Amino acid sequence: MAGRLRGWLKLSPRERVQFIALVPALAGVHAALAMFGYVRTRRWLERCSRHANPHSASKSDLAAATRLAELATIAGRHGLVTASCLRQSLLVYAWLRRCGLDPQLQIGVRKDGGGLEAHAWVALSGAPLSDVSPSDWSPLQHVPTPG
Repeated sequence: MAGRLRGWLKLSPRERVQFIALVPALAGVHAALAMFGYVRTRRWLERCSRHANPHSASKSDLAAATRLAELATIAGRHGLVTASCLRQSLLVYAWLRRCGLDPQLQIGVRKDGGGLEAHAWVALSGAPLSDVSPSDWSPLQHVPTPG
C-alpha cells in the first residue's frame, strides 16, 4: 500500500488526472469488448475519437504518448478491472486519435511452446509506445479494420 501511495505522489497533477480518467475508461473498453466484440468496439472508438485535423507527432507528443501508455499499463494492473494489452492499447489508440495524432494499433502473434501468444500495442510515428520489440511478433495480416 505504501508503494502505491509513493507512486501516486510521484505523479504530476496532469498524470494524476490522466490516471483517474484511464481507470473507468479501461473498464468501459473491457465491457464493450465483452458485449460487442473487437470489431464493433474498435469501430465505435474510432468514430468517437475522430479528429478533424490530425497532425504528425512532435518529440513532446511522442514523450507524452509514451507516458500515457505507461499510465494505461499501471491502470490496467491496479484499476477496476485487470485490463489486457488489447484493452489498454485500444484506449491509448483512441485517446491519441482524440488528441489529433495518428497512432497505429498493432497486433502480433508468436509461438510460445506448443501454442500461440498474442500481444497488442500502439505505435506513434512508427515507434512503439511500450517496451515491446515488434520484431518478436508476427503482425496479424487479417485483423479486421473497421471502415
